[in-house]
Amino acid sequence: MRALAALPAMAVAAVLTVAVAGCSQQQPNTEHGTANVVASTDVWGSVAAAVVGDHATVKSIVSGTVADPHSFEASPSDVAEIADASLVVYNGDHYDHWMDDVLQNSHDIPTVDASSLSPTQPPPNEHVFYDLPTVKAVADRIAETLGQSDAEHAADYTANAQKFGDALDTLTLAQHGIGEAHPGASVVSTEPVAYYALRNAGIADKTPPSFANAVEEGGDPSPGDLAAVLDLINNRQVSAIVVNTQTEGPVSKQLSDAARQAVLPVISVTETLPAGMDYLQWQRKTVDEIAAALDSPPPPSR
Repeated sequence: MRALAALPAMAVAAVLTVAVAGCSQQQPNTEHGTANVVASTDVWGSVAAAVVGDHATVKSIVSGTVADPHSFEASPSDVAEIADASLVVYNGDHYDHWMDDVLQNSHDIPTVDASSLSPTQPPPNEHVFYDLPTVKAVADRIAETLGQSDAEHAADYTANAQKFGDALDTLTLAQHGIGEAHPGASVVSTEPVAYYALRNAGIADKTPPSFANAVEEGGDPSPGDLAAVLDLINNRQVSAIVVNTQTEGPVSKQLSDAARQAVLPVISVTETLPAGMDYLQWQRKTVDEIAAALDSPPPPSR
């Protein structure tokens, strides 16, 4: 796991001491009838917003595709926002480690840890926000948790989560349809961000595990691994390349350039929401882009 920046423990504790003093949050705080949900990223914020509707406010700490959630550093004001939350929704599995550092200093803040709701424990990949069954479980847990303290709107939370879950089911069918239309399709990835989307679609990722692990640790892949991936691209032994545009570096640029030279489609993915999109729109865009890449005619023979 990449080393993630966070506030020093003493600083976190000091801020939490001030923010939480005199405030008990054994149950989500719905003072004045409005819950205050804080999410680690705008991805989970969008999921929460779909559930709460007009009955709660949602604050996302990391927003936009410019910031990299892996290297994010929580500010004192971020810590204060989290400490004052009625409910905190975060990824877990060390993905948003800075959130873990904040929460470990206060056990009274109600939380929804997405990774803990993955059907597979432990999750095979940290990017569970691309795993639609996990996201559906998160929406249900948000509705359940808020409904316990805000009984007046519990039915609305449940109905909203159901509607959101139905939309996720439609996306799941679309993912499966890609694999059915393209049996044997495969890709290489600059990072395993879209692991679940590819798996659910039945698309093989031929990226060497050691290559993926090196990138995830924030390092460079070995020359041998890089050469192996470039061979897959140059010899057109994969259908497309998947690029995390949020953390582009020399290696990912080299692979993207090789893909363009080989006339292979490049599928762009991100870890947070593109401007103007909610979670469902973002995942629909990903599904459509994968389908379009695989639907494109094969390049001419060399």
